Amino acid sequence: MQQIDPELVDFAVLAGWMDRQGLPGGPFEDVTPLSGGTQNVLVRFRRGGRDYVLRRGPRHLRARTNDVLRREARVLSALDGTDVPAPRVIAACPDETVLNGAVFYLMTPIEGFNATVALPDLHRGDADVRHAMGLNAARALSALGAVDHEAVGLVGFGKPEGFLERQVGRWMSELESYGALDGYPGPDIPGLDKVASWLDGNRPATWRPGVMHGDYHLANLMFAPDGPDVAAIVDWEMCTIGDPLLDLGWLLATWPAGDAESAMLAGPLGEAGGLPSPGELVAAYGERPEAAAGRDLSSITWYAVLASFKLGIVLEGTHARAFAGKAPKETGDLLHSITLGLFRRAQAFIAS
Repeated sequence: MQQIDPELVDFAVLAGWMDRQGLPGGPFEDVTPLSGGTQNVLVRFRRGGRDYVLRRGPRHLRARTNDVLRREARVLSALDGTDVPAPRVIAACPDETVLNGAVFYLMTPIEGFNATVALPDLHRGDADVRHAMGLNAARALSALGAVDHEAVGLVGFGKPEGFLERQVGRWMSELESYGALDGYPGPDIPGLDKVASWLDGNRPATWRPGVMHGDYHLANLMFAPDGPDVAAIVDWEMCTIGDPLLDLGWLLATWPAGDAESAMLAGPLGEAGGLPSPGELVAAYGERPEAAAGRDLSSITWYAVLASFKLGIVLEGTHARAFAGKAPKETGDLLHSITLGLFRRAQAFIAS
């Protein structure tokens, strides 16, 4: 068994907890830490003839980490029985006293790859496969958009009332809060006020709430190794009940488009090209009537602008923390350049 710091995962404690859940017993085998685009700890293992992935927060738990893990486990459990491609929760421990202060859950392993990290030969060498991967990214999202959040037990999981109305003010306040960081001179983001005003003046009049992933882009998808299918949507830290069209807008805001900023977000898949156009993504999403019903896909530009606006402000937070010595300067500068690119993209969406 590969050694894992017992402060992160105490396998003796884990064994006792699994036994109490009625899961198969025996020694832990094939223990392997997994890497990914998250600070959370992921460990794959086999026990009693069954494979698992354990997910818990990082070594130094942040204030909301355990609550976020509880929310993840709840939404993934609710999605069991749907056709949304996502890990399935096998068992969850919301009690943080069991594993050294950390909430954790066990989920099914995903056999797949992250296309923003590397492409297998099949996907790298076939533009038709890459085109289908893009369409399937939108179709996987439409499967999530089709879920009736009340029917799957997610009443009260979020606050959908007034969701769209509070977005611009919420994120402008977030940007303003960065001013409390020592050394940050304030946001230098051309187009900021113009984009905020346009969003307030063009908000869709009606929308239908549903389950949102909250951070839907290519880096949070795992693709099947033998074809273009989405094996799983991962990293559900931002999930809530809101307007699912914002997830589709997020996909468009981060979609590879030939500029340096989107290339950094899309990695090898973006570099390889052959991907569908934004219009094709929207059409693929709309193929599923249950996802499109009650949602105005003709307003998708507004959602793409909001996604660019929101993500740009989120990334600017690291730029601000870098001024205060709380993040590396190189990282802050890089993310600031992506923020500027997102606001350029937002203004291009508006102009189109």
